[in-house]
Amino acid sequence: MMSLKISKWIVIFSVMLASLAQASIESTLGVLPVQDSGRIKPFDTFARETLQLIYGKKSYEGVSAVEVVFMWMVLSPQWDEMDFVQIENKLLKEKLNLDIRTKRFSPNILLKKDELQVVLRDLQEKKDNKEKLNPYYQSVERLQNQLTLYKAISQGMVPGLVPPVEGTTWIAPKDLSEEFLNLFVSITKGFAAVVKDSSSLPDFEKAVQVFIERARSENIALVPSQRMIALEYQYNKVHPFQWSWILYLLSGVLFMLFFISQKEKFFLFSWYFMLVAFVLHTYGFILRVVITGRPPVSNMYETVIWVPWGAVLFSIIFMKFLKNKFLVFASSLISFICLVLADLAPVVLDASLQPLQPVLRSNLWLTVHVLTITISYGAFFLAFMLGDISLVFYALSEKKYEKHLVSIRDVMYRAVQVGVVLLGAGTILGGVWADYSWGRFWGWDPKETWALIAFLGYIAILHGRLAGWIKPFGFVFWNVLAFNLVIMAWYGVNYVLGAGLHSYGFGGGGLPFVSAFCGAHFVFATAVWFLRSQRLQKN
Repeated sequence: MMSLKISKWIVIFSVMLASLAQASIESTLGVLPVQDSGRIKPFDTFARETLQLIYGKKSYEGVSAVEVVFMWMVLSPQWDEMDFVQIENKLLKEKLNLDIRTKRFSPNILLKKDELQVVLRDLQEKKDNKEKLNPYYQSVERLQNQLTLYKAISQGMVPGLVPPVEGTTWIAPKDLSEEFLNLFVSITKGFAAVVKDSSSLPDFEKAVQVFIERARSENIALVPSQRMIALEYQYNKVHPFQWSWILYLLSGVLFMLFFISQKEKFFLFSWYFMLVAFVLHTYGFILRVVITGRPPVSNMYETVIWVPWGAVLFSIIFMKFLKNKFLVFASSLISFICLVLADLAPVVLDASLQPLQPVLRSNLWLTVHVLTITISYGAFFLAFMLGDISLVFYALSEKKYEKHLVSIRDVMYRAVQVGVVLLGAGTILGGVWADYSWGRFWGWDPKETWALIAFLGYIAILHGRLAGWIKPFGFVFWNVLAFNLVIMAWYGVNYVLGAGLHSYGFGGGGLPFVSAFCGAHFVFATAVWFLRSQRLQKN
């Protein structure tokens, strides 16, 4: 017990000292190129992704991920006793006989649990039978990944630090040659010296730079340029999508002030804030494209930030021709919702930059199919949000807001038209890619089927409107409900069904929130329909 307390205070003291020189250590060590998960990345990226997985955050008690993960590499005996492995699932904690009120546990406590081997064996049986993992088993799998990665780091098995003369797998710390081991020890000593005295920073920077240059000289063809490493480090530090949602939120608030006060200056500021947010949003995409060398739509996280970008783009185009100011509010609200989800749900939406799976390694098809079909969701999302605004007006006073309702319906109609064209084109292009990759154009795969269902659902609404079967209110009502088809094609197939050939997009989590979102809108739309019916009967 005494040794446990001593270890804990050693780590806490180290963390407190490290925080004094945080920016200097982070910026110096963060640009060290390493290999992890099949990709060359800055140590900063590796550390952030690692700490996010194991601890649940990208910093520890105010100390950067770079410093914490580096301390795992050189001070693992002390960290073995610290409570930092995150477990959220209550059932899993019960199975392991852990306190369900506690969120984090030490690696040693977990690894000494006999029950751990039982739950891991159950998980392996599920995987061997190729069964879909429920939230409990997803938590078990996450815990397995957390402990495996931490032990690999503490034992010097990852990350790769030096490119090989032959081959592509980088050399891990435990396998370093005597020369590189001495250079790495110099970095470790420099790290400790800077923690004690920040005036030692120049020597630490020199030690890191010497290691980088010597490692690069082993096989320069395998190491990205320092410019590319620095660019990814900048992407991590700037976090453009976070700044974007903050500005989108301000844009939405300013628009509400405009609607209440009818002062034009509030609308202008709302419009400007949206444009600045859109520029930052675009900048974030450009950085991801440059860093990865591919379109940024290979997983759910990337589509969640791409779809609102499309919604804002369409709103800017429609603003030029249709002059409807509610486009600013609707697109800002969409972007705020999506980017906040992407930012605050890292367990559900993995923001890490991962190599493409083999089936996706065609930038041509990835661009023409995936970008096309997902940007159609942006158009449908815009129509949906405008429909929500319309339903609010219908609930308040249809007569009073009739002018707004007419203009909003015109924009919704154009948005749905654009969405249908893009979704139809994307579905056909997907069939061509499927024929190229899998040898058949159409196979009723769940992703294909739900894309077709969403397409036919919106086609039915457009035809019903054209034939006069669907009246103005019905057009709004059915557009709001039809977006559930898009959610199913976009989220449901990947995170609920988890079946089919589109397995590269599969994931888990978020079902209660998405279900609540869909259910709330169904109740809201139905309540407005009932309220409006009562008013019409009364009049």
